[in-house]
Amino acid sequence: MTAASALPFLPELVLVCGALALFVVALGDDREGAARLTAGITAGVAVAAAVLCLGQNDVLFSGVYRVDLFSQLLKLVLCAGLALTLALHRRVDDIRQGIRAEYYLLLLVCVLGLCLLVSCIDLVAVVVALELSAFPLYIMVPMRRERAGQIVQMESAIKYIMFGIAANGIMFFGMSYLFGLAGSTSIPVIAARLQPLMDSPLVIAGVVLTCCGLFYKLAVFPFHFWTPDVYQGAANETAGLIASLPKLGATAVLVRIVALVSPASQLLPLLLSVLAVVSMLYGNLIALRQTDLKRLLGFSGIAHAGYTLVGLVALDRAGYAAALYYTIGYLLMILACFVVIAAASNDGINLRLTDLAGLHRRSPILAATLVVGMFALAGIPPFLGFMGKFSLLSAALAKGHLALVVIAVINAALAIYYYLGVVREACFRDPGDLPPIRVSWATRGACVVLMSSIVILGVVPASLFEMLATSLGSVGAALP
Repeated sequence: MTAASALPFLPELVLVCGALALFVVALGDDREGAARLTAGITAGVAVAAAVLCLGQNDVLFSGVYRVDLFSQLLKLVLCAGLALTLALHRRVDDIRQGIRAEYYLLLLVCVLGLCLLVSCIDLVAVVVALELSAFPLYIMVPMRRERAGQIVQMESAIKYIMFGIAANGIMFFGMSYLFGLAGSTSIPVIAARLQPLMDSPLVIAGVVLTCCGLFYKLAVFPFHFWTPDVYQGAANETAGLIASLPKLGATAVLVRIVALVSPASQLLPLLLSVLAVVSMLYGNLIALRQTDLKRLLGFSGIAHAGYTLVGLVALDRAGYAAALYYTIGYLLMILACFVVIAAASNDGINLRLTDLAGLHRRSPILAATLVVGMFALAGIPPFLGFMGKFSLLSAALAKGHLALVVIAVINAALAIYYYLGVVREACFRDPGDLPPIRVSWATRGACVVLMSSIVILGVVPASLFEMLATSLGSVGAALP
């Protein structure tokens, strides 16, 4: 591979080299500091490589891997997300001593799998990339340090793996339908050969079953059962990773798969609408009763997965762009919340809502970050969450899904209650004997970047939204 031909693949090559370097670092004893430095340098170089490759277009590896604006833009977001996620890992005291270097290695391999995933245009390649991104997470969950009487991380890991296996089995069955109907595993070829059969129940069944593995990643009902338990059982840093980056990869592949169906289809939008409504209602109603902050965000994530499906219901470019825009926004919003959780947690323990009391006095920058994150998740203007929900609802309404839009608005109003409950604890409660929180410069920088991004992309969303809409032109012929 020459230097010119390697340029479109440069972000992945950087991550591969970083992972190999971390593998060598992890061979030694007590190499946490070196591993953290290596991961940080790799993330920074990967972001620069992703920016450099934004204009690249190529098809690699015998037609199973496409480099275009769509994939390169998402790789830039994933690499930036990796850099922000590492800000949560200023220390990993809640990971067992002796395996912390391996923890950073698994983190890089996971993001490498996600970067590969957004470029895959073949079902076999999608499966390989999906598993490459998933297996490190399965291992990272039980790596949490054990405490007296605490085995919840082991239970969480078992649930995470078992639900993942079940969802993947259903996804493979759906892929077999698509392969049997089209005689190919190439997604562009499948789209071309199934054009005369787009309204066939077999095609719809194949698409829906294939999407099940991706619904699991997004925590869409009924593939959501693992979510609150894994969030609660995993270390704060691991939960922040699981809650953010994999959802963008899943949404990108969902767009490719759903685009196989004709925009005139009636059955698939109905199925997606039902899943969206149930996910929103279930997630928001159960979140109202939560006192553990990570479990609250877990149930909230189920509701936000439902909002993402609202954009896919439109089956057009505006809806797909809205779903991607909202997922990128959710990545920033949830990372803002987990930066606060990781920094405010004492010795890595899970935070209850009452542990946030007086946060505005104990650490003003963490309180500001939490307020911005919660307001954005609630969809309050002028933050990114408001514009994300607005774009989703506009796309669905343009296609006549009025009832779905009304239910989504009601759910958005319902969610405001528990989000403002978190803000009330942080900003209007007395801290009592809770001590001040020392915040590292890396965490302060991450807070500033996240708050700025949430506000700027909420106030001026046009550039990102138009770039996403333009990039969708290469996704499939079915996009109107």
